[in-house]
Amino acid sequence: MFETGKMNCSNSPGAKPRIPRAGGQTLAGLLGLMMVLFAALPAESASRIKDIVDFEGIRENQLVGYGLVVGLNGTGDKLADGHFTKESMQSMLNRLGVQTTDAGLASNNVAAVMVTANLPPFSRQGSRIDVTISALGTATNLLGGTLLVTPMLGADGEVYAVAQGQVAVGGFTAGGAAETVTKGVPTSARIANGGIIEREVPFEIGNLDVVKLSLKNPDFTTARRIAQAINAFLGTAAAAPTDPKTVQLEVPASYRRNVVNLLTDVEQLRVEPDQMARVLIDEQSGTIVMGENVRISTVAIAQGSLTIRITETAQVSQPGPFAEVGTTTTVNRTDVEVEEDADARLTVFNDGVTLQDLVNGLNQLGIGPRDMITILQAIKAAGALQAEIQVM
Repeated sequence: MFETGKMNCSNSPGAKPRIPRAGGQTLAGLLGLMMVLFAALPAESASRIKDIVDFEGIRENQLVGYGLVVGLNGTGDKLADGHFTKESMQSMLNRLGVQTTDAGLASNNVAAVMVTANLPPFSRQGSRIDVTISALGTATNLLGGTLLVTPMLGADGEVYAVAQGQVAVGGFTAGGAAETVTKGVPTSARIANGGIIEREVPFEIGNLDVVKLSLKNPDFTTARRIAQAINAFLGTAAAAPTDPKTVQLEVPASYRRNVVNLLTDVEQLRVEPDQMARVLIDEQSGTIVMGENVRISTVAIAQGSLTIRITETAQVSQPGPFAEVGTTTTVNRTDVEVEEDADARLTVFNDGVTLQDLVNGLNQLGIGPRDMITILQAIKAAGALQAEIQVM
């Protein structure tokens, strides 16, 4: 429980708050001017601090466990191939007082699975979390199965949650001897609220003297703007950027033992993030993403399309009727065609063109995404692209 500090409006008990009469109109005028200035700011380009930073200690923890799903309709693991499934069944039944033999384990209604989940920050004992189940062996479908009690371990090897329940599969498989139809992934499932938290991660945020804000996209300018916005709000130099990733905030005296209120006030402040000039390229899918600060120096671009088409046509050659000599044979015929785009034009981009100018110019040349990737890499090699190219 965090205690909320009380604010006194007077210096002595029972005194009524006094409003200065002489400066009332001046104060009202300043407030009105500030409201006009804030309204004139480009709100669409500013982001809340809570959307561009992560607060120290407020994070999830990943959990993992190994368990068994039972009740499958003949779509489970083949025990002859999955020895770990057979050993898990024997171990489970032995703990329940059932002595088993290898000859008695011939079920195909059981599947070995990996169970994963994220432990939310400040989770308390007894609260529930969602868990994800993924088949580990040769099971083909988890539809209709039930996950048995599965301990969920953290990175330190301790049990933080226990999962169990009816699995919900988002896909299915149906088919016969000649054709099979599969939708989604039937070997993956979820259990909503299927995990119960048994252990808490100790962290007291209310007693912190220093809070660190970690930028999701590290940048010197953005870190400085965040610190300036926080200091302007608090009226003191409490925040300072230590590197492009971190802004350190010292808890003011008015927020001592009440850091929750401090973070609530700070995360609503708006800052315009800065970004590097970067071009992201995914050659596998042909995706190109360019930032608004990408600039092009003076450069000329020409894109020509050369197509070579080779066609193989087999023809049958045979002797004439009643011929005494000759045999029927197959003769290969190859046809080679070379086509070059005659409409290819040379386009000149002047110094300092913007992203919109670049895209419009390349579109006028009729260039597709994959050809555009090659052109961007060539412009970068020529030293005319004032941006960083990152290939994903």
